[in-house]
Amino acid sequence: MQIDLAGRTALVTGSTQGIGAAIATGLARSGARVGVNGRTRERVDEAVSRIRADAPGADLVPVAADVTTEDGLRDAAEALPHIDILVNNLGIFGSADPLEITDAEWRRYFEVNVLAAVRLIRHYLPGMTERGWGRIQNIASDSAVVIPAEMIHYGMSKTALLAVTRGFAKQAAGSGVTVNSVIAGPTHTGGVEDFVYELVDRDLPWDEAQRAFMREHRPQSLLQRLIEPEEIANMVVYLASDLSSATTGGALRVDGGYVDSILP
Repeated sequence: MQIDLAGRTALVTGSTQGIGAAIATGLARSGARVGVNGRTRERVDEAVSRIRADAPGADLVPVAADVTTEDGLRDAAEALPHIDILVNNLGIFGSADPLEITDAEWRRYFEVNVLAAVRLIRHYLPGMTERGWGRIQNIASDSAVVIPAEMIHYGMSKTALLAVTRGFAKQAAGSGVTVNSVIAGPTHTGGVEDFVYELVDRDLPWDEAQRAFMREHRPQSLLQRLIEPEEIANMVVYLASDLSSATTGGALRVDGGYVDSILP
């Protein structure tokens, strides 16, 4: 399966590390011009250097902007006035006692994980519709479906993102623009190795340690290992291509079978 994104321009929010960086790298390897986004120019420049090392010849645009704010949205739009592919990857997460989550925290999770994506879609979707082609993807989480008791505010925000996706897909109906969510499962990102070794034998090699962690602490997973960021990126790159033209309004799982459901 050959995916050629030459001539397409993408913006991946929160792409200086982890899943976002893997997505930016995957899109660049497929020929897209990619906006690499983070809040500071220093972090963005570091990410651009790493991605170029992994994808020689990559056409990358530094987008130093806090896209959770209206000023940041304007900065991003100035760097990339027109895009074909929008990947709303930026998000925050954390655990908290459900009864101790303040109103301010509920609002912060909604602002960052939901409203920032809405603003970007609202800004870029009209241009995509006018040109008759576009791909919008919102990176959700298994927590959108399997709400963690210690992360209700996070789960709520990701559930809302699924609703946002379906609604905007209807807005884009018949236009040549598709809108989808990608539900990411437990993923091997920064800091997770320390977390795993807090719960399993530190003398185990990493491959054995993560599998022990998944068996003991994430038994719902059918993959029985953590997902690599590149595996999530593979789905995003496919959805960004012409090959996915009949897939819209969906919530596609890259969760290793973590969600115990035959749908979506």
